[in-house]
Amino acid sequence: MTDAAPLSLCAREPHVPADRLVAEMVPPPRFDSVRFSTYIPDPNQPSQTEAVRVLEGFAAGLGQGAGDSGKRRLFGFARAPKKAPAGPRGVYLDGGYGVGKTHLLASLWHATPAEPALKAFGTFVELTNLVGALGFQQTVQTLSGHRLLCIDEFELDDPGDTVLVSTLLGKLVDAGVALAATSNTLPGKLGEGRFAAADFLREIQGLSAHFRALRIDGEDYRHRGLPEAPPPYSDEQVTKTAHATEGASLDAFSPLLEHLSRVHPSRYGALTDGIKAVCLTGVRPVPDQSTALRLVVLADRLYDREVPVLASGVPFDQLFSDEMLNGGYRKKYFRAISRLTALARDAGKLANAR
Repeated sequence: MTDAAPLSLCAREPHVPADRLVAEMVPPPRFDSVRFSTYIPDPNQPSQTEAVRVLEGFAAGLGQGAGDSGKRRLFGFARAPKKAPAGPRGVYLDGGYGVGKTHLLASLWHATPAEPALKAFGTFVELTNLVGALGFQQTVQTLSGHRLLCIDEFELDDPGDTVLVSTLLGKLVDAGVALAATSNTLPGKLGEGRFAAADFLREIQGLSAHFRALRIDGEDYRHRGLPEAPPPYSDEQVTKTAHATEGASLDAFSPLLEHLSRVHPSRYGALTDGIKAVCLTGVRPVPDQSTALRLVVLADRLYDREVPVLASGVPFDQLFSDEMLNGGYRKKYFRAISRLTALARDAGKLANAR
């Protein structure tokens, strides 16, 4: 047993200043060390090898004519950026969940020959949060000095947000910023967990000419050859592991869901600062869609940070109702199940070590 009692996510109410939102627009910790060389293409999926080849060339091209010294402040830059060159100025990675799109997107960020302050990487939600914190014009000014903006999981569920970000990206393209994106599924686009490139390009309307679509086929790598998600543990096992694991949090599931409703999703990353493992008791199906979507964001932040999740109650594949899994946010829920399952496997090592 550790000397200190477990931490509690419910006891945390983080406040995140705007400058931190900008500074944290880098690949999440899980993708700190990924590179094109660490992406292992499936030999049965030639589109994966082709995607690596094209992205390597795209990254190399972004270094041509690089002359900015990076003497740019957070809310301004030393001189006006150059206009965008002719031709495609962006790439869109088109593939189902779990085929390594984020790995490739982060590899592109790392491979682009520019200092980190001139590259930005974030999810669509993080980008909209930045606009909310800085305002539209200030966000344009702040990001216009960048060489590359990578947007993971471009959200297409809300038409208003899609138009807002598409307008922002248009301004950035005019300023010479290169773009790279993956996307989420539109309501009603149930398919097999993928969002067709043609639909993505239609949604971003005037920006479509700036994107080259790269299709990446394959199955969810998180389950290739791996066992099914482990069954839940008992409340006693979860509590014992929380007390025995330094930096672990321990919360009952229902109060945690209530707490998430009082914390803006932009702060969920800060909510998990310093947490080494999340222990949950009494996991049950989420009661409504708003709660479910907040849980999806938390699952994304935990997965980004590689925080194991040990839980009692129902298995993670029973979190969302059949209605949710067949609705417009289907892909989000399947992604959350996939990621929580992976984190549950990691947490099994903690429980079995006690």
